[in-house]
Amino acid sequence: MAMTETRKAYTRRRLELYLEAEEMILKGQSYNIGGRSLTRPDLAAVQSEIRRLEAIVGSDGTRNKTFRAVPRDL
Repeated sequence: MAMTETRKAYTRRRLELYLEAEEMILKGQSYNIGGRSLTRPDLAAVQSEIRRLEAIVGSDGTRNKTFRAVPRDL
């Protein structure tokens, strides 16, 4: 089953958000402002999801199917 255009757009948008998150993490994993601390998500987890989403966006949304035919002499 091919991905619908809506699903493709949603997946591309998620990929964009993950790329933005990766950029923010790379700028600084954690920091303090006025006594408050912020720690960003795990970089490895974000990069793993980026690779997964890139694979989905790069494919046409269908699964690869292999069929094997065996000739028989009846």
